[in-house]
Amino acid sequence: MTKVLIAGFKHETNTFSVLKTDRAAYEARSWVEGAAIPEAYRGTNTEIAAFIDAAGRHGWTPVYAVAGDATPSGPVTQAMFDTAVGAIARAVDEAGGVDAMLLNLHGAMVCEHTDDGEGALLEALRERYGRALPIGVTLDLHANVTDRMAALCDIMVSYRTYPHVDLHDIATECADLLARTLEGGIRPTVTVARRETMEGFDQGRTTAPGPMLDALERARAMMAEPGVLSVSVNAGFTHADTYDTGPSVVVVGDGTDARYRAMAEELMAFGWETRHIATVGTVSYADAMAVARAEGRPGAPVVIADFADNPGGGGYSDSTGLLRAMVEAGLRDAAFGMICDPEAAAACHEAGEGARVPLALGGKTDPRFGAPVEMTGTVRALSDGRFRFEGPMQAGLAIDCGPSALFEAGGLSIAIGSRRYQNYDRAFFTHLGLVPEERAVVAVKSAQHFRAAYGAKASAIVLADEGHGLTSHDLKSLPYTHVRRPVYPLDLE
Repeated sequence: MTKVLIAGFKHETNTFSVLKTDRAAYEARSWVEGAAIPEAYRGTNTEIAAFIDAAGRHGWTPVYAVAGDATPSGPVTQAMFDTAVGAIARAVDEAGGVDAMLLNLHGAMVCEHTDDGEGALLEALRERYGRALPIGVTLDLHANVTDRMAALCDIMVSYRTYPHVDLHDIATECADLLARTLEGGIRPTVTVARRETMEGFDQGRTTAPGPMLDALERARAMMAEPGVLSVSVNAGFTHADTYDTGPSVVVVGDGTDARYRAMAEELMAFGWETRHIATVGTVSYADAMAVARAEGRPGAPVVIADFADNPGGGGYSDSTGLLRAMVEAGLRDAAFGMICDPEAAAACHEAGEGARVPLALGGKTDPRFGAPVEMTGTVRALSDGRFRFEGPMQAGLAIDCGPSALFEAGGLSIAIGSRRYQNYDRAFFTHLGLVPEERAVVAVKSAQHFRAAYGAKASAIVLADEGHGLTSHDLKSLPYTHVRRPVYPLDLE
């Protein structure tokens, strides 16, 4: 039987973070090896689950290596990179070789020893197993795709939704193209195009009409052309300081054809022309509080995103600017979460449910982003932090936030966790007994993904950003040293 390796090694690296991404960072979110992978992922809305399903559908023998994913943070250590390569090599050796590989990557991984983590991984695999081995790769649409990445894989398919609700669909597309390759029906090649910009395609947003949806429509039209197997539009990840940071277009074609380059360049030109267009904007904390007071009500809450401290982009998840603003505004019937504060969570667990405790909440990682908020309140609920996502993003996936607590002070209920996670699922609240839509105001540590879980019930959505965090959108305030220059928006208009 055909043996296909299944592996995942994902990270979206915020190079401005002081938090290193080591083995502990992966184990805090997801690090599953070998035979344990099917039990952890089967039946979930994830790429790994889709690879597992594809193996059954196509009659492959799956060779499970590793499924690793760490919350965005600083560069991946070389030791962790070597661990991942070693896990893949060990699985291949134990299987006596494989006929192809399916890799679940991100596309914006930066490591201590290289700015191009995915390119380095693919190069290491090519050095071991040769250029003839078919390799299919899935990427986040916030990938910073390099020429090396494109040259070293046969198939590259990125998400087409943001929030990312199509993980299983995209991985299925990738796996089915790999099946056609193994059957000899196609000879895929990968072409990538870029421009001198770090921003484009409305940061990939697909929740409102705009450049990303327009680009995807053009991409679908291109995929109807003979020989075109897949077209991906990548918005890039701006908080990674690398040479190729920024949007790109990837065309996977059957064989070599100049049309593929022309298509990629045409679509990327559209990205350049529309680089100034954004479908959302951020507001001050004061403006966010005004909307919350005016429009928030139980059953149709105002949802406030703590845009500058999004753990999904490398934020520390403990900045206190928005939390302090909510406390000072005296908001009632409001929820906030999750804030990452292991010390505060431990204090709540030590005190027990129902106890009144004083907390110095948040503000422990970087003093630039706000001092701890001194509060005295009641411990309403405690949890070990283990639950499964409701979805639609990553539905069914089990996670572990570490010891968690629901802390109530005044009219504000705060979900406290011990590990950093972006809040894109109701379960971050419900596992602590809080039903978010029953509140008048819900504040989340997120930038865009929260819309998948919270958008339908919201009376209004507000993105709050006063620069209190590593994911603030004021790019000119960040000390870029590796990105190509000149580039928009740092130099070019």
